[in-house]
Amino acid sequence: MSKQEFKLLHIDLTNGSFEDIIVPPSIFNSLLGGKGLGAKILLDQLPPGCDPLGSENLLLFMAGPLTGTLAPAVRACVITKSPLTGTFADSYFGGHLGPEIRYLGYLGIIISGRAAEPSYILLENGNFELRSASHLWGQDTFATTKNLKEEMQDSTVKVGCIGPAGEKMVPFALINCEYNRHAGRGGTGAVMGSKNLKALVLKGSETVTVAREKDFMEAVQTAFSELENNEDVAGFSQDGTAAAVDFANSEFLLPTYNYYQGGFSQADGLNADAQRKHLWLRDTACTGCPVACNKVGKIRTGPHRGLVADTVEYETAAMMGSNLGIGNTRELIYLLYRCDALGLDGMSAGGVLGFAMEAATRNIISTEDSEGVALEFGSVKAADYLLDIIASGRTELGRILGQGVKKAAESLGGEAEEFAAHTKGLESPAWGPRSLPGMALALATSDRGGCHQRAFPVLFEVGGEWKGEGVSRLGLEDKAEIVFYHQNHLAGLDTLVKCDFGQYGITRSTYSRLLNAVLDWEISPDDFLTLGERVWNLVRLFNIREGFSRKDDSLPRRFTREPLPDGPYKGEVIKQEDLDQLLDDFYQLRGWDEKGQPTAERLEKLGLKTMESISWLAEDPKILTGGSENEKPL
Repeated sequence: MSKQEFKLLHIDLTNGSFEDIIVPPSIFNSLLGGKGLGAKILLDQLPPGCDPLGSENLLLFMAGPLTGTLAPAVRACVITKSPLTGTFADSYFGGHLGPEIRYLGYLGIIISGRAAEPSYILLENGNFELRSASHLWGQDTFATTKNLKEEMQDSTVKVGCIGPAGEKMVPFALINCEYNRHAGRGGTGAVMGSKNLKALVLKGSETVTVAREKDFMEAVQTAFSELENNEDVAGFSQDGTAAAVDFANSEFLLPTYNYYQGGFSQADGLNADAQRKHLWLRDTACTGCPVACNKVGKIRTGPHRGLVADTVEYETAAMMGSNLGIGNTRELIYLLYRCDALGLDGMSAGGVLGFAMEAATRNIISTEDSEGVALEFGSVKAADYLLDIIASGRTELGRILGQGVKKAAESLGGEAEEFAAHTKGLESPAWGPRSLPGMALALATSDRGGCHQRAFPVLFEVGGEWKGEGVSRLGLEDKAEIVFYHQNHLAGLDTLVKCDFGQYGITRSTYSRLLNAVLDWEISPDDFLTLGERVWNLVRLFNIREGFSRKDDSLPRRFTREPLPDGPYKGEVIKQEDLDQLLDDFYQLRGWDEKGQPTAERLEKLGLKTMESISWLAEDPKILTGGSENEKPL
């Protein structure tokens, strides 16, 4: 059991109050921070069926017990109920904002209510204020961050803010966390805008306590060594994730023309070499991270000459590039810069724009609807126009598309739903799964909607190996086990909060050593699997309460009804009967019934059936209620 005391800061925007809340040891020992503690707070505190854009929704900025320490490749996350999907949403960000939460002395920040006027929160070493942001309302994310640093007369303060899309509550708006790091997926920025909250400004000076410093520094050295000697991490250091463009294109997994195809003839214009030629000048890194996956630079030629921007990662290179039929890296960089400035998630934006372009080719959207702009694949002008009307909501088409692919397809009607690529309302990520049944299962069962970060079976299906034995790319055998294992593994590490790239090198054994040294614990590497399963079931309970069930563990019709038209896997499709079999296998491993609901036996085994509720509405408002303090960790 941890001997440390962990605090949350509860900010009620309605009455402008700031209140410390102590996390009970029993809850912390079972869930740690990040996704685990955030999921518990949402499940206990949000009324069933609450409006994600209503004042009763919560916005959580959650760090983990390793955030702010010397442990490398650690981040933070934003957790809320998604206005895009209605599901649990957790969106992860790097940079320097997360550690600042710990330097203020907190494990997380809970924001409730709604401010009476546009406001920003200042948290600075004991000086907590709610200030007017009327002068910032309407500004883009870059201007907001710059102006707040100038207003504070301190360039070292850390800023998280929204742009015009968040103010307009576009349900796939993001939160910009220090210029080019984002909490992007699920509409966190829209929730922030619904609370009349433009920004958070943070500056702390507290030291994050480590219980066993010698053990911790030895584990830190091991973690750095593992990162340095891992080939995958070396690839991230050299190219970020842009190198995946070539891999995905060669395997015909690259979304092209709204996922119609799996290969793109202009992929060379989007990859790491193209970005290095036209943009990259130097590497940058998040706090304490040796990977330095981020590349920044300036466009040196063409109509966007002089534009300073950072890496276009694989997901956005695919979604705003090949998915729209755009193969010019300088135009791609410009469009992603526009997304960041307006405060739009580039992945969802790419999904929405691809959907709109296909709708226009099918005459579902007319040029009259788009004010005379031809919404053609490959048109940068069309993409730029669509970003503008979505973020501003100034046209009927902009307001329809601004709902996201799922609701836009329902609004447009007809055959639009046949090519709307989403799961549970979240636009699909940039991995076409028609030749990868395991990846199809991972997308279908993702807790926040279509997401590649919950499990990534692609590596095993393409690599043809799992646990030292052969795996058939197109077969169903072992796929549920692969997804089950990696969902638990990654959810467990998301309580720390780990970086996706760092976890390729840092072993679970080293993570346990780091955590044991920080908390004076003795937990095993496999305890993270139990922890991850506990968190996965906790989030499933939340989503079930919000009306989700087996029917929502589904895939877009494009993936289940339209065979791949190109490449070596031409003709492949995820048949519904195969998906049903995979779900049956997956539910059995999870200990869920045939409807996808956790059984009482599995909840009891994981300690969830008897876990008490979290509430700051107890007799002592500074204490979260929980179980026995002597409960065994994890």
